[in-house]
Amino acid sequence: MIRVSDIHKSFGSLEVLRGVSLEVAPREVVSVVGASGAGKTTLLQIIGTLSRPDSGRVEIDGADPFVLGDRALSQFRNERIGFVFQFHHLLPEFSAFENVCIPGYIGRRPRAEVERRADELLSLVGLSARRDHRPGQLSGGEQQRVAIARALINAPAVLLADEPSGNLDTRNREEIHRLFFDLRDELGQTIVIVTHDEGLAAMADRKITMSDGRIL
Repeated sequence: MIRVSDIHKSFGSLEVLRGVSLEVAPREVVSVVGASGAGKTTLLQIIGTLSRPDSGRVEIDGADPFVLGDRALSQFRNERIGFVFQFHHLLPEFSAFENVCIPGYIGRRPRAEVERRADELLSLVGLSARRDHRPGQLSGGEQQRVAIARALINAPAVLLADEPSGNLDTRNREEIHRLFFDLRDELGQTIVIVTHDEGLAAMADRKITMSDGRIL
């Protein structure tokens, strides 16, 4: 599902990734851990096509996204990759339901199909009763659940999460952790999670440790 081969990435004179190679199988949940500055987020951004590697190759679901032009790459990202960040980035003027629908609308999928799927996903994450609430009316854990549903609206090949529970209290953090594995079991979702939370990292099928731009 994901294949990263000999990736190098520098910012000026700072070499952040030093020949990273990684494979993630379909339906696998992989956690990536390491000290700050180890290169975890940079690796996730490259897998998510938000940043281009200086050298090396990335394959997502059998395709090399970096051979695409900017417009086609944006479309690939919207259709094939779901993102969950530490901060939910929901649009405050829209309801939970509308926030989930937005990537589907951007992808120009049939409106009825998008809205049906949004309701299914809100049910899956336990928020059917909160579908018409705006983000300011939701708890932090509920907002992150909406963000996860939004990331899944286009049925992406992979779900990438960067510190998804880092801004939550203990109860909500544990619920979000369980949700990722429910998504794998119910949707067959492939998931890569960058985290400092050792509890979440240990739950994964495989834990990858990074240090100084390399996988140990």
